[in-house]
Amino acid sequence: MRAFGQSQGVSRREDLRFLTGNGRYLDDILPEGCLHVAFLRAPVAHAVITGLDTSDAAAMPGVHAVLTAEDLKAAGVTAGLWAVLTNDRLGRKGKATHRPVLADGVIRHVGEPIAIVVADTRALAQDAVEAIMLDFDERPAHLDLAPGGATVHDSVPDNLPVEFHLGDTEAVEAAFAKAAHTTRLTVRQNRVTTVSMEPRAALAEWDGKRLHFAFNGQGVWNHKRELARVLNLDPEQVRATTPDVGGGFGMKTMQYPEQYATAQAAITLGKPVAWISDRSEAMLADNGARDLESTAELAFDADHRILAYRVETRSNIGAYNSQFGQMIQAELFSKVFTGVYDIPCATLDVQGIYTNTTPVDAYRGAGRPEAITLLERTMDMAARELGLSPFELRAKNFIAPDAFPYTTPGEMTYDVGSFARVQARAQELGDVAGFPARRAESEGKGLLRGMGFAYYIESILGEDSEGAAIEFTDTGGVKLYVGTQSNGQGHETVYAQYLADISGLPFDAIEVVQGDSDLIGRGGGTGGSRSVTVQTTATHGTAEAMVEAFAAFLEDEIEAAPFTFEDGIFSAPGSNRRLTLMEAAELARAKGRSDLLRHEKRTKLPGRSFPNGAHLCEVEIDPETGAMRLDRYLAVDDLGVLMHPQLAEGQVHGGVVQGFGQAASEDIRFDADGQLLTGSLMDYAVPRATDVPNIRFVSDPTPSKNNPIGMKGCGEAGTVGALAAVSNAALDALWSRGVRHVDMPLTPLRIWSWLNDAKDKPA
Repeated sequence: MRAFGQSQGVSRREDLRFLTGNGRYLDDILPEGCLHVAFLRAPVAHAVITGLDTSDAAAMPGVHAVLTAEDLKAAGVTAGLWAVLTNDRLGRKGKATHRPVLADGVIRHVGEPIAIVVADTRALAQDAVEAIMLDFDERPAHLDLAPGGATVHDSVPDNLPVEFHLGDTEAVEAAFAKAAHTTRLTVRQNRVTTVSMEPRAALAEWDGKRLHFAFNGQGVWNHKRELARVLNLDPEQVRATTPDVGGGFGMKTMQYPEQYATAQAAITLGKPVAWISDRSEAMLADNGARDLESTAELAFDADHRILAYRVETRSNIGAYNSQFGQMIQAELFSKVFTGVYDIPCATLDVQGIYTNTTPVDAYRGAGRPEAITLLERTMDMAARELGLSPFELRAKNFIAPDAFPYTTPGEMTYDVGSFARVQARAQELGDVAGFPARRAESEGKGLLRGMGFAYYIESILGEDSEGAAIEFTDTGGVKLYVGTQSNGQGHETVYAQYLADISGLPFDAIEVVQGDSDLIGRGGGTGGSRSVTVQTTATHGTAEAMVEAFAAFLEDEIEAAPFTFEDGIFSAPGSNRRLTLMEAAELARAKGRSDLLRHEKRTKLPGRSFPNGAHLCEVEIDPETGAMRLDRYLAVDDLGVLMHPQLAEGQVHGGVVQGFGQAASEDIRFDADGQLLTGSLMDYAVPRATDVPNIRFVSDPTPSKNNPIGMKGCGEAGTVGALAAVSNAALDALWSRGVRHVDMPLTPLRIWSWLNDAKDKPA
């Protein structure tokens, strides 16, 4: 079996319904008579609740119920939200703390849900929220990225739930002691939020025996399991589904308090209940991301080769452990923290800090953008200190192609890589040689031009196994059941295309089925750039098993052997019978072989794959105002074999724009009391189309050896590369004016301030 149409782009089959308003998002599937909810949310960052009177709200017309933590406990809902705890190489485990569905006696961040109101309409529910009487004794808030201070959880008095260590400290210290040169850099990475086009939402229906829970997330199986656990149901009593989803980016992977409260409200009332977040609520309650400060040190020998690397990080966990919150800046950061360089030894030490802010968790890249940004900015600074070009220093230290498979100090084994080749391609296509002329042209207009470069690598994450099922329907169609969940990436197209390519089944006959725990028994969901790589590998294995089963059937039925399958056709020597898979399925149906009409297999990747690439950009800065403009952006990416080049390019474009947004303008800010200052898109600046030039994408693949197709994943590549590339470009533009350090976001005010501070310093 071979893929005779592989990597040939076809039009996205989803686009027609999306562009004509026929997408079925959660707000589009609400049943008739559905009730709506609104939440009373914490007005302060830290307080003890001294009074909570819901009687007036409950008596209002159209209100069906008002539930608090006490009501949930009376219904037996006492379990807290699930969170994964870190494990480090010293055997230390992150600390567990209880996160209730609704605030139970203590408020720990602004926006924390305290009570849920269920009413005929959302407007009535919101009105009733205003009638709830909440009294509290406000406490000092802990907002610093440092242990100690006001205690967020009594069980963790130092606010330090995570201490993570990786690496050989003795070897690193010995390497630094003999170094000819060392570079040290501290980088603050700003807090951001996702701003998915469709905010979070949930619908719960209870028929007296079984819960149907629909939500706009990134996988249904963890939600099914956790709903059963928290609500004291048997797992078979829960069906979790997901309709169309308008963006997830990691933030919609997790379970949130609002989901459990909505489900319990439906069980309490026996009626369908829906929660639809608005933008302001999303800014307040969605998980934050990034929010860390790291110090990196590189040690070099006299030939400018890296001897050792060490990193110390303090990261914001927020008020509670979110689902993967402890892991992001520890275990996930560590997977690529030494990047694409041949570094003999390294250490990583991380402290995760509780603060009275919204919990922090995964966002596009989840630890890998943070690690690569720190390393690539430090490499650029080292090149300046050593008097080398940033390209020359990197080329000296790349892992050589003949060194693979290569095990990093972070204990990851990279399968393949051609880093020097990809960098050279970027230098050529990006016209590095012509940059001085472009800089001079900008200076002639009174502008500062800078070039920024970053070489990134990332590891695909999430479960490394996945299942697929292929079913021939009575109506002549084919259903492909998958364990991932599209959030707008084009899965329906690429999965159907790949199955059609390798099997000869008609593309238009294939329906991709996803997001229903009743139809699909197990799945890893979408996240960590895993979807196409892991799911297509599962489809490949299922298709092979299907072809083998049909070949055996045809040999018995037609009495010819052996049947082979090539270019979508079964044939056998000595027989003039030639059948497509569709024809073989029709024959099996006619012969009563229903067992051949569904094929299912689960496959496990032999190893992770590691997308990587060279990102090169140029910015112009107006020194009079501090305004920065992204003038050009080139991404030369090794994403392995591309299943659909246009979809891969779209993923890179989207990732670069989100990375540019964090680098240039996005910044979640709290005041000294923990109040959110950036609660709307008037205050939180996402990039506009006019802020971004045409992004050039070039594929320069070295196929992965860790899956049969040679793919590497592409969902987060753009973001992982963009943060450092843009930051390095800004510093390069400002260097001639005496600015020696920048941090994200690179807003006009901050740039203008750095320029003026540098002007006031003695030469």
